[in-house]
Amino acid sequence: MKPIRLIPPETIHTTIQLPSSKSICNRALVINALSEKRARLDNLSDCDDTRVMIRALQEMPDTIDIGAAGTAMRFLTAYLSVCEGTHSLTGTQRMQQRPIGILVDALRALGAEIVYSRNEGYPPLCITGHRLSQAEVALPGNVSSQYISALLMIGPALQNGLRLTLTGDIISRPYIDLTLQLMRAFGAQAGWKGENQLCVEPLPYQAPDAYYVESDWSAASYWYEICALMPHAEIELPGLFRQSPQGDAQVASLFASLGVETRYEDNRVILSKSGIKTSRLEYDFINQPDLAQTFVVTCALLDIPFCFSGLQSLKIKETDRMAALITEMSKLGYVLEEKDGSVLMWNGERCTPDAFPCIDTYEDHRMAMAFAPACIRLENVQINNPQVVSKSYPHYWEDLSRAGFSILEEC
Repeated sequence: MKPIRLIPPETIHTTIQLPSSKSICNRALVINALSEKRARLDNLSDCDDTRVMIRALQEMPDTIDIGAAGTAMRFLTAYLSVCEGTHSLTGTQRMQQRPIGILVDALRALGAEIVYSRNEGYPPLCITGHRLSQAEVALPGNVSSQYISALLMIGPALQNGLRLTLTGDIISRPYIDLTLQLMRAFGAQAGWKGENQLCVEPLPYQAPDAYYVESDWSAASYWYEICALMPHAEIELPGLFRQSPQGDAQVASLFASLGVETRYEDNRVILSKSGIKTSRLEYDFINQPDLAQTFVVTCALLDIPFCFSGLQSLKIKETDRMAALITEMSKLGYVLEEKDGSVLMWNGERCTPDAFPCIDTYEDHRMAMAFAPACIRLENVQINNPQVVSKSYPHYWEDLSRAGFSILEEC
């Protein structure tokens, strides 16, 4: 797909059907596959990450290529460890640079048979599955919560269950809680035993007849950003609930400081302008790292200095998001500073912006979606490789067009 340039409407009054939660979809798919009877999963996402998971679980080929789907790589590494047969698990070149050693070490401690096919600590992997008899394992709590979720979800399939101890600080706890809630919805006995220990009983999953997947709060964040940057906007987002298990539902309260009011009506939210705006935003994103790009772009364009901490996991995402944000924001005229590998700040320092800023997306869907609304405040913003949004929100550009944005393909 060619680079695109966006022209915003003067006002927005629209209803947008968001994709369903990728986080919930991929967990529900793995849990359902481990269940003795299968549930009907309603409102599954059609994004890349979910489609590769569905294909892998349905077909179980000898070689499973999950592309750029990091969630699928982590969850399938654990899943294949408890399923009979030998499989090779691989992905894109970037995926083969993303570390997975901590998860593999933990699975090996439980008795899993996993071999690195190329580089130690990185995919591709060769996994021979069988029933695991060990029950106790420990790993750092400050690693990707997907490692922890991957281990938890196979707990009911282990011969003696799972006792998982997390050492040090625990990041992304809402994602761990999301996994536990889904496991319990499918009949598992799993939960916290104290501040840093998780226990799963060796009782098979008992799936419900049907399970409905709610809309994605992470995807909603880009519509919050659009509402904050537009002079006049009202945006209705069906399928979002006040009592959501998704950690990124925190976006609603955070954007209240940036001028966006959230009204909850039935099973939907309605966004509108409040006229309230903070003079500076400080926040620890340790539990919502996927929201960081949205808030970096929004705050800078609203001329709100910020200091965002808890961002250490951004370096092992689809790209090094810390470095990518610093580089791309400079094209828009903003000088960001990184500190200690976990803090990103902007104190108001500006530089000369590019006359025609071309935003590189680094094979990262969230770079494209977070920077696209910059066109509301800045002219001539171009998004390179816009097709990356298919990873989590395939209809993002169509939804922008539906809301009144003009999207022009560049040569």
